[in-house]
Amino acid sequence: MEYFAGLDVSLAETSVCVVDEKGAVIMTNSVATEPQALADLLRPYAARLRRVGHEAGSLSPWLHAGLQALGLPVVCLETRHVRAAMAAQRNKTDANDALGIAHIMRTGWFRSAHMKSESSYRLRLLLIQRRNLKRKFLDLENSIRHSLKVFGLRFDRVGRGGFEDAVRKAVKGDLLTEALIECMLRARAALWAEYLTLNKLAVKIVMQDELCRRFLAIPGVGAVTALNVACAIDDPARFRCSRDVAAYFGLTSKRWQSGTSIDVKGRISKVGDGDVRRSLYEAATVMLKRFKGKDAIKSWGLKIAKRRCHAKAAVAVARKLATVMHAMWRDGTYYLGDHGLSDAEAASWMKEKLARVNYARS
Repeated sequence: MEYFAGLDVSLAETSVCVVDEKGAVIMTNSVATEPQALADLLRPYAARLRRVGHEAGSLSPWLHAGLQALGLPVVCLETRHVRAAMAAQRNKTDANDALGIAHIMRTGWFRSAHMKSESSYRLRLLLIQRRNLKRKFLDLENSIRHSLKVFGLRFDRVGRGGFEDAVRKAVKGDLLTEALIECMLRARAALWAEYLTLNKLAVKIVMQDELCRRFLAIPGVGAVTALNVACAIDDPARFRCSRDVAAYFGLTSKRWQSGTSIDVKGRISKVGDGDVRRSLYEAATVMLKRFKGKDAIKSWGLKIAKRRCHAKAAVAVARKLATVMHAMWRDGTYYLGDHGLSDAEAASWMKEKLARVNYARS
């Protein structure tokens, strides 16, 4: 008889449930969230243990790798599927969640989540912290702008470079306001300096990576977009075809169909990594509005914009970029958007693009 285990992982403790192939509960318990502790608890059932399931979460990469190293047949589950399968539960507890995951393992009605490489997680951490510093910087700057409006001080037309001098000049003479604004400006300057440090580190990594340099040949795609896509895909072989990548990033429309009378195609699903989706949308917007050269994807997108609107065209181009970038990675090919370019012209364009990226790095 085969056994199936479900793990409901929390920060300190993990609830464990083991069921047999007929659904009878064999064991329920809770143990510290450590790979070795979980392996020790499951050891009496290891010979017949077919699958051990746990939901994707912040601890999943570390816990999954640890359990695999200890020889357990562990499976990481997509959260949307687990949530849908257990939506009928009357009472939600850690023990009930572990039981539900064990039954999901037993029935086989699940979709496993891809566990990325450690290098991808490290690069993802860099991108997340870079984004966080930028957001905190903007929050602080906007706070200064809006808080001084009560005194009639407006900085709508002041750029980032002259912002500090303009604010200091505006509050000069008011001792209290001058002192507190000075603290805010120092904090703003420190955040900007650290953001630039992480941004230069990201650009440096991109310039040292052959795949990311190939991605930079696409008009509109910068260092952050290239690194975001590379980290999110991690392994191009896990997608059956390149079109699946757009759906993975939430760039395809949702559909609601029932019978012959209802068939609604809605907005894009927005599932998956929001940072990657935003990066691709920004790259598409740059390609459509700022890139002045010839490009097949740009021409296609402009036709959509003329027929529909810019937003829909940008989403369509972002979807196309995701497909193209995966195909470039899978096939080891290069991007040549304007098929009329000679090899020398294509090389010149790529050299110019890399020079601009290197300038941002310096």
